[in-house]
Amino acid sequence: MKLQRLALAVAGVGMLAATAASNPAVAAGQADPKPNYAAKIAGSNPSVKATAAACISWVGWPTAAGTVQDADITAGRPPSAVVYEPFNFVGTRTNASWYLAANAAGTQYYFYGLLLQGGNLYRHTTYVYDNGTTRPTFARIGSGWTSFKSIATSNYSVAQPRHSYLYGLNTNGNLYRYAQSGGGFRSLGSFAGFRGFKTMTVISETATYDTLLMTTNAGALYTIRIPVTATAKPVVKLIRSSGFAAYESLAVQGCGTRGGSLVVGVDHDTDTGYQYAFSKMNGTATAMSSYGRVPGVVFNGVNHVSFTTHYDQLVGE
Repeated sequence: MKLQRLALAVAGVGMLAATAASNPAVAAGQADPKPNYAAKIAGSNPSVKATAAACISWVGWPTAAGTVQDADITAGRPPSAVVYEPFNFVGTRTNASWYLAANAAGTQYYFYGLLLQGGNLYRHTTYVYDNGTTRPTFARIGSGWTSFKSIATSNYSVAQPRHSYLYGLNTNGNLYRYAQSGGGFRSLGSFAGFRGFKTMTVISETATYDTLLMTTNAGALYTIRIPVTATAKPVVKLIRSSGFAAYESLAVQGCGTRGGSLVVGVDHDTDTGYQYAFSKMNGTATAMSSYGRVPGVVFNGVNHVSFTTHYDQLVGE
């Protein structure tokens, strides 16, 4: 079984065999992974406007059946995709980004991320071994998440002060923010006014703010800039007033040297994905190129998220 592109680069194996996922149990995750430069996308990464076709979306999707699948999607008209075989995991309800990292000695590679299973929040650490196997492990963080319909994580790791935030979009119309604290998270409060929003992901993570990319039920696309300062209010900007109603998932990767982004929106009703390139987000002045439907891929996940590395920072707004 093929190994995902980034994991292949760092683990040095050509085949990935699936192993049975363990029942939820405490994971021995790494607190401060080292930079994993070999795992970054190879080649030049020019601006979105000039040659967006050089950029790639790496999208993964956990399924209700308890597997994870992923694809490399190269920007173009139409996009081109390479789909890799699934590996075993556990059934989930929704997930945040998956980060590829290494231990301090550089001898063990693994993915980590957050997921919801029913009303429980878990952190997974999915180890990748040289012999071609994977082993997912799980640490339960807490309960009370039944009313959350989407989660997203930021991971500002390149300089001080670092931060790692969890965002939760609740059916009550509030957007909640939590800061990583030890093995869990502490609440930083909530923001009202998000009842009409459907899904979200992170598009920027900086020392002073995070920015979420969010869609509404009516199909509008917004950026929500949330300052790190606890008392500051979000800055909401409309990007497009329509055209995004079909998407229940968004997956973002950086593209180019000017803050451009590739976004894959997934329609869960039809299991189809569509790729877009955006300039650095700037309200309705943001430039957008639509590359259309991704051919040959069945996006049959419970949701669809970015696969990235621990030290890849998003700067899309």
